[in-house]
Amino acid sequence: MKKVLVTGANGQVGQCLQTIQEEHPLIAFTFASSKDLDITNPSQIEKSFKEGQFDYCINLAAYTAVDRAEDEKETAYQINAEAVKSLAEYCQQFNVILVHLSTDFVFDGLKTTPYLISDQPNPINIYGDSKLKGEQYIQACLSTYYIIRTSWVYSDFGQNFKKTMLRLAESQKQINVVNDQIGCPTHALDLVRYILSLILTEQSYGLYHFSGEKICTWYDFAVDIFKANHIEVQVNPISTGAYPTKAVRPKYSVLR
Repeated sequence: MKKVLVTGANGQVGQCLQTIQEEHPLIAFTFASSKDLDITNPSQIEKSFKEGQFDYCINLAAYTAVDRAEDEKETAYQINAEAVKSLAEYCQQFNVILVHLSTDFVFDGLKTTPYLISDQPNPINIYGDSKLKGEQYIQACLSTYYIIRTSWVYSDFGQNFKKTMLRLAESQKQINVVNDQIGCPTHALDLVRYILSLILTEQSYGLYHFSGEKICTWYDFAVDIFKANHIEVQVNPISTGAYPTKAVRPKYSVLR
């Protein structure tokens, strides 16, 4: 039996993991929401690790508000970098294997072919930089870790692009969607199954890329969402320049 602590379990990925926990009777999960366990509080991490005697910690706690991070830099770095450093240090102390989610936003998007693990990160916004710092802290502190970069995560839980599109379609007959950013939508259920496969098959420790197979733009993704849900709405493709945001986003962030 593997004992697994899941931090940030109230987010969309954590909620998806909770829906499939019964598929894995050989894993004893402890799900901790951000209120149950604040990873920015080292004493809470230490207490949890002491009491739980965990084999693995799946860290799903993160600051993911990409645009807001430009104004809330301290908070973004505190959660995505400094807290991850503390988590890694306690994982080392208590002999816990750390599983950590990262992002396609560690890359600058200047490539036109998929990003590989061997490619050099070069984030272009605060969110991406804070996530990269978290990766680097883990790699400096631990040898027993899985860092999984993923992209464009969506599900029926939390806040994500799919839910935003469905909500907008309730009140709008036309929706403008960016058509010059390219990536791979990733269903959170597929992501958690991949995470568990790494643990259950005891894959080599290190850095991994995982995303959905389909390469598309946000516009393409929106069209697919409405089609799958039998919703008739006019979707208009627009450029990134026509929809300015606080944070610059990579134009191309396909992971392989």
